[in-house]
Amino acid sequence: MKVDDCINLDDLRILAKKRVPKLIYDFIEGGSEDESGLVRNEDAFRNRALVPRYMVDITTINQETELFGRTYSSAYGIAPTGGISNYRHQGDLMLARAARDANIPFIMSGAATAKMEDMARECPDHGWYQLYTAKDRSISEDQIKRAHDLGIQTLVITVDVPASGNRERNKRNGFGRPLKLTWECKFNALKHPLWMKDYLTHGIAMLANWEKYAPEGSSPEQVGEFVSDQFPAALVWKDIENFRKLWPGNLVLKGIMRVDDAIRAAEVGVDGLMVSNHGARQLDRAPAPLDVLPAIDAAVGDRMTLMLDGGVRRGADIMIALCMGAKFVFMGRPTLYGCIAGGQLGAAKAVEIVRSEIETNMKQLGCPALDQLGPDFLHWDIDEARKNLRA
Repeated sequence: MKVDDCINLDDLRILAKKRVPKLIYDFIEGGSEDESGLVRNEDAFRNRALVPRYMVDITTINQETELFGRTYSSAYGIAPTGGISNYRHQGDLMLARAARDANIPFIMSGAATAKMEDMARECPDHGWYQLYTAKDRSISEDQIKRAHDLGIQTLVITVDVPASGNRERNKRNGFGRPLKLTWECKFNALKHPLWMKDYLTHGIAMLANWEKYAPEGSSPEQVGEFVSDQFPAALVWKDIENFRKLWPGNLVLKGIMRVDDAIRAAEVGVDGLMVSNHGARQLDRAPAPLDVLPAIDAAVGDRMTLMLDGGVRRGADIMIALCMGAKFVFMGRPTLYGCIAGGQLGAAKAVEIVRSEIETNMKQLGCPALDQLGPDFLHWDIDEARKNLRA
């Protein structure tokens, strides 16, 4: 199967799995501990149904969605994923260009393998930057200044990594710092020649946005060790208040899962929340973001822009999230798999598959514009229906 033959996102995942060694695939696909969170994230969408209405004019379908004063071509974007050049050389910028060409947002990871300056050059109107806060707060403050000076409009602060997740797949594979790869993993890598060629040509990728803060002349491995010393760095609300003062653009907190945290974020002047459990890579027993979204929407949906990521694998998933209170939805693994499977073509293919699925489902649902989606398009069981009637 080639990228052109892929008809859904899972086809791209299968191709990506064939291209990279097991330790790379496990790093991307894996969660933490029992990985029950991965199942919960996807099941939250599978367990909900959309109710179609008929005799509706669907001659024209409009996916356009406004977010932070900009009109995008649909209500989804590319979530931050780190270390991409270790999976596909220059993959960060491939995803950035795919987002630009499709007129959707791309969030560069704080663990990116390209510089934010490169992103700003490639997609000046579509690139956001995700901040992983350093223990040395002056580093974070300088990254914020760099992003502002480049004209980046939206800063995403990830708040859900007070400690590294217990990612057992990585431990079994010896994937960490320092690398202690099993012989099985080394042998498996030899069976993936395209990836091996990339690795032998380019080596370990640089965590590019951190390079300037490490000792001069540091290798990619040494910069990685420097970042490991600086992160994770547990945040407190005083940090968010300080970042709010430093950042004049759109400020988003990624990883909020509680109503009281959402209310506190609104009180300190945050513009948006990305309801997320870090792709189930942190606290394995955390609920699915979709399950906590309605309560957060009820508490602060009229004061902040609510977004969501986690478990999104179909265009219909995005529509369900919009029905339940999200204004925008991001996905990480599926677009990353497109990039790994087919480079620039694969990244564009992933984005287009989602757009096409949304259009088809809008027609089937009798919803000619995404901004018409709401709870009335969802099927509720009797208990949920009663609760919503009382509300």
